[in-house]
Amino acid sequence: MNSTRRRIIAAGMGALATPALFTTSSAQSAFPSKPIRIVVPYPAGGQTDGIARSFGDFLSRKLGQSVVVDNKSGAGGTIGVADVKRAAPDGHTILCTISSSLIQNRVTVKDLPYDPEKDFTYLTMTTSIGGPVVAAEKTGATNLKQFLDYAKKVDKLNWGAYGPGSTPHVLIETMAKQYGLKVEVVQYRGEAAMFADVAAQQLDGASGSPAAAASVIASGRGKIIAVVGDRLPSYPDVPTMTEQGAVGSSYETRAFAAFAVPAATPKDIVKTLSDTLIEAGTDEKVKQLLNNYLIVGPLSFEATNARFKRDTEVMLAVLKEIGLKPE
Repeated sequence: MNSTRRRIIAAGMGALATPALFTTSSAQSAFPSKPIRIVVPYPAGGQTDGIARSFGDFLSRKLGQSVVVDNKSGAGGTIGVADVKRAAPDGHTILCTISSSLIQNRVTVKDLPYDPEKDFTYLTMTTSIGGPVVAAEKTGATNLKQFLDYAKKVDKLNWGAYGPGSTPHVLIETMAKQYGLKVEVVQYRGEAAMFADVAAQQLDGASGSPAAAASVIASGRGKIIAVVGDRLPSYPDVPTMTEQGAVGSSYETRAFAAFAVPAATPKDIVKTLSDTLIEAGTDEKVKQLLNNYLIVGPLSFEATNARFKRDTEVMLAVLKEIGLKPE
């Protein structure tokens, strides 16, 4: 039905393991014994990178060790995630990644080089309120109906995504099936480049995080026509996809960003990191960032696991429904 142009290969991250937290030992007093590295499998400047740096700064101040963010982008995230899988399970290497990497890539990536259920222990996560759906200025669309009318007039709708199985990819595939659209999905390494091409009118539209979409919307080169999830405080008059008649679980899905360590990391170190990252949510600098990004959290260890389980079930059902395959 739809043709997909590949610029990069998507990849996934690991998923949640639920250890019997938490015990204490003498090892905790020796941690951290060296700088901590937070691996972000996406380019610098994106929302995930911003979350990692903000939480990393708090981690450094609280634990008294330097924290370095290492952007290992490429192959849709596979390179960075595999790096963390191979890291020593001593708490000095942390993964910070997004929900599409943890869930969708199980379906879209052939021979995933790690086990999402077994290779990582998750510490906490933040969750989005909703995500803007942005139409390029050239479409003339100001709402979902007008965008769909435009999409049905062109030979093929050029739509941006940041990896096969990413949230914008799943969104447009769901729309294509529901509304009978012909779509060409253009894959990018991250949201910044994707929305830059919306502004340049190289794409007809894209969806993503509020922070990444803000500049193209403010410039007038892109118009927010709908919201996935709940209405956004920064665009209170823009109705959601569901409010505009779209039907399906993918229109209600809210992305998350999670922190994880290799599964064999000692429980006392897991507790130290989890507790500290959760405490970061009380820091004024971190709270300001979360407010700017329109995301909530960080969630408790238990809530993180529950959220992951629920979102996995919902998204895997959506992927099965739209028939997304490995690329």
